[in-house]
Parts: sequence; C-alpha cells; structure tokens
Amino acid sequence: MSYTALYRKFRPNNFDDVKGQEHIVTTLKNEIRTERIGHAYLFCGTRGTGKTTVAKILAKAVNCEHPADGSPCNECSMCQKINRQASMNVAEIDAASNNGVANIRDIIDEVQYSPAEGKYKVYIIDEVHMLSTGAFNALLKTLEEPPPYVIFILATTEVHKIPITILSRCQRYDFKRISVDTIALRLRELTGQEGVDAEDKALRYIAKAADGSLRDALSLLDQCIAFYFGQKLTYDNTLDVLGAVDTSVYSTMFNYIISSDVMGCIKLIDSMMVSGRDLNQFVTELVWYLRNLLIILSSADGAGIVDVSSEQLASMQKDARSTGTEVLIRYIRVLSELSAQIKYASQKRVLAEVCFIKLCKPQMDSGQDLSSVIARIALLEKKIEEYSSLSSVIAGSTDSFKEAPPSMPHADKAQEDGHRIIPKAVPADIKEVVKRWNDIISKCDIVERSMLSDVTKTISDSGELILQFTDPVDEEYFRRDDGRQLEALKTVISNITDKMVDIQTRTVTEETDRHTDDLSEIIHYDNIEYV
Repeated sequence: MSYTALYRKFRPNNFDDVKGQEHIVTTLKNEIRTERIGHAYLFCGTRGTGKTTVAKILAKAVNCEHPADGSPCNECSMCQKINRQASMNVAEIDAASNNGVANIRDIIDEVQYSPAEGKYKVYIIDEVHMLSTGAFNALLKTLEEPPPYVIFILATTEVHKIPITILSRCQRYDFKRISVDTIALRLRELTGQEGVDAEDKALRYIAKAADGSLRDALSLLDQCIAFYFGQKLTYDNTLDVLGAVDTSVYSTMFNYIISSDVMGCIKLIDSMMVSGRDLNQFVTELVWYLRNLLIILSSADGAGIVDVSSEQLASMQKDARSTGTEVLIRYIRVLSELSAQIKYASQKRVLAEVCFIKLCKPQMDSGQDLSSVIARIALLEKKIEEYSSLSSVIAGSTDSFKEAPPSMPHADKAQEDGHRIIPKAVPADIKEVVKRWNDIISKCDIVERSMLSDVTKTISDSGELILQFTDPVDEEYFRRDDGRQLEALKTVISNITDKMVDIQTRTVTEETDRHTDDLSEIIHYDNIEYV
C-alpha cells in the first residue's frame, strides 16, 4: 500500500479534533444542534489552518443520521460514504481550474434536483477567489436564494479578492493562525501514534518554522522523519534538515541594510541564488516585509493589520523600532523601483546588488526626496557619535594614565600597570558590546541571528555579559556541544571590539522576575568615572 502523507493521514474527522479554531467549531456545532444552519458560508484565512477540513466535517454533520453534540458520528452510512468520497450529496470544486461561467452554470443546473439520500447537498468551492468576474455574477442569485436543501461553503486564502456582493450573502468565518504551543502539542500526539521518537525541542522548532500552519508543520515533520528514518528525531537533526527554512531571512536583510553591512547583503543575495530562490519574488516579499514594518511603526493598531503569527510579530515590532518611517519609505521606494526593473533585466543579480549597495550607502542615492536626505543625515550623525565616543574614551584614558606610555591605547593594558577604570553603570567593554550588537549578530548565521535579535542583555556582579532567552530551545542551541556555539560568539565579539568578554546564558519566562534590566535601554556613555 502506498504511503499516505501525515497531513492527509491525520486529517480531523470531527469537530473535536480541529485544533486552534475553537471560536469557529463552537459556532458551527451550536448551529447544527439548534438546526439554525445557514445556506452559505465563507471560510477565509491563511493556508493550513483547517478551512477545507472544517468544510468537510460540516458537510458530514448536516447529513449525519446520528449527530453527537453537533459533530458527525462517522459510523452511519452517510458519514462513511462522505469519508470515502462516494456520496453524491457532497461536491468539492477547485475554483482554480473550474473558474469559468460554464462551471458555475453546471452547479446551478444540479441544485434544481433534491438529494437522493440525506438531507442536504453541499457544494465546497475551494480557492473561490480564483473565479472569474462572470462566474461570480452567475453565482450571485443562486447563492442568495438557493433551494432549502443546498448549502454552499466557499473557502479562500485571499478574501480581499472576493466581490462585496458575494461577501454580503455569506456567513463569514475567519480562521486564525495556530499558535506554536498548539502545533507542538499536536505534533507530540501524532509522533506518539506513529511510534516516532522525537525530542520536544525538535517538535517546537518545527512548530515555529510552520508559522501558524498545522499542515506546513506536518509536512516539515514528514520531511525530517524521512531524512532520519529509523533514528531519533533530535533538535540537531531538525536544524540540519530545516536550517535553511527560516522566516527571518527578510529581517536579516533588513538588519544588514540599517547597519550598512554591504557584504552581508551581497552574501545573502548569493545564498538566495544558490538555493534557487527567484530574485524577483525575493525583492517583492522584502517590500511587503518593509510595508508591514511601516504599518506597525506608523499606527498603534498596525499590529492588528499585519497578517503574521504572534511570534513573528514580536520580532517585526523590534525591527520597526530600530529605524524611522522616513527611512522605511526610502527603502520601499528604492526596492519598488528595483522590482519594476528586474523583470526585464538581463543581469538581475547585478542590478539587485547595486540596489542593496545603494540602500546601505544613502550618499549614492541620486533621489532628492526627503527620505534620502534624512537617511544621509542619520548616517552622518552615527559617524559623529562614534567619533565623539571614541574621543571621550581616549581623552579620559590620557588624563587617568599620565604615567603610562602613549603606546598603550587599551584599558586592559593599563590594568596591567595597576590602574583600573570603574564605570558607574557597567564596564566600558560590555557597553561597547551592547552598542555594536547589530554588527556582532550580523556576523552570525541566519538561525543564530534570529535567536540573538530578541535576547535581553544584562551584566553579572562579576562583570560577565548575561544573555537572557525567553525560549529554552534558543538557549540550548548555544549550550549544546559543550558551548561550541557560545565560544564562536565570543570570538565574533573579540574580533569586533578587541575585548574578550565572558558570557553566561539563562532562560526567563513571563512568570520569572528579571532582577536586571536590558543594557540596551539603560546605558549612558557619558557616565564613566576614572580612578
């Protein structure tokens, strides 16, 4: 017998098995119990959240001979026929390939005949937004006043493309993205049924990579099991298989741009090309990512408009706070120009690389709009701040260490002669690390950048840098293999700051009191006393 994919094998057969959509399941069960069944439903939401699955369960429930608490029994003859796709009462239509007026007219002709068995004829039209304008118009009258034994269930991922005349005739149900915790729990249940030995950390990583889609999570789990068939599915194994599947790629590119890291941008473009990613599509999606950042930054209600999972939203809110609206508008303008040009360019990669260099170096931008001028001023202010900070440190060192020879520029060299710098808030070397954190994490790989971008940086009593993670999986990543990843991070810091900084890690939760604050928010660089 041929193998059945996990997302097909474990498709829910009743409402109780549907995960993450309790608001919809409860409403539909109440309608069936009270026999207040509508004639037209619209299921909308992102991919893999259960729209088609709930539609099929609803079709069984309204025809079930012995429904139990609004759910189908899955034992009567009608339920079994529908499960086998042998019932004439349920028709599932793919609007992507049956989107013409003739296809809708066939449906209109069929609804004139009452069902030969059961109570209702149910028409499930998947991806309904793909119907042509003529097909929508042909469906209008029948959708508004169908025969009493007919139910229409329309499903779509792009509800904004459906005419308002169709929307007003349907009961609309919005399917939410499924949380990471819910997906991870479901994966644990299914791996137990399949007899697959998997670590909780591995399943949680898969749940995070799925970005709210349970079907995507099952497909990724299928891929990991196949790669390590017969072995325990560990966290490290999952990283090996899914390391390139990371939704933070646009955040990574954005941080390269705002930190003026030209080589980081070029290397990421090279990675996209090597992996076979369409460059035009990458630019288009990056523009949408920047658009979402602009919405989040421009309005207090912007987070409710952006259609992403709550975990990804937190990362995007942090990216949005790192720049201004004028700068984001400039980025969108330059990338939109690239998107229009790259379609017809013979050297797409070269054109894209020039564009990202222009984004990193606003002085190269020939545009004379306000956003270009503000970006140039911001770059100058950043350089002035760096020079001012360096000058104050050098001046303080000269006053404090008059006996020291001028050939010793570093404070640690001065310490060898018995002198010591005592900052009031935090040591100067830790402050330098915090100040250049974006430069530091830009030298790490994509997975590490995703984990380190949201980390809280504090200091211990002994002067060690403490990285506080909110997810134990992220901390374990840096502690595995005897801290090999942590040692690599120390090396990156020493290469950039010329300081050897000891690092500790810990995991905190919302219930845990943090006894220290984020250094990024409390550092004052003019508050240093030399003795």
